[in-house]
Amino acid sequence: MKKILFVCTGNSCRSQMAEGIAKDLGWEAFSAGTKPEKKVNLIAIEVMAEINMDISKHKPKLINEIKLNNMDIIMTVCSNADKNCPIFPDFSGKKMHHSFDDPAGIVGSKKEQLKVFRQIRDEIFDFIKSMNN
Repeated sequence: MKKILFVCTGNSCRSQMAEGIAKDLGWEAFSAGTKPEKKVNLIAIEVMAEINMDISKHKPKLINEIKLNNMDIIMTVCSNADKNCPIFPDFSGKKMHHSFDDPAGIVGSKKEQLKVFRQIRDEIFDFIKSMNN
């Protein structure tokens, strides 16, 4: 089973959703941030629950808390994390980058926020599913 680490800045939305989706698709998945938030975004938890994936027990982590040498893939999911991701001299796996828009930055009604979070969740799902092929 391949091990993958998803990295974004706050580790509260995109990387957490990616971790949940990848686990559901059979990966051994982890997530971390370059500057982690205090908790996982509640709307991210809500939209993941809509597709029967529970990330409510996930906690944002600093990238240094993860054993990177155990990973097959380190994937940044936001441009900021890609630019600020530390260099891993001992990492022999594959480093990837695919930027997804930040749903947490959306200002608007709850309905508008849910729409954007669902869109990003679905984009992440489709991307990870394509990695399985």
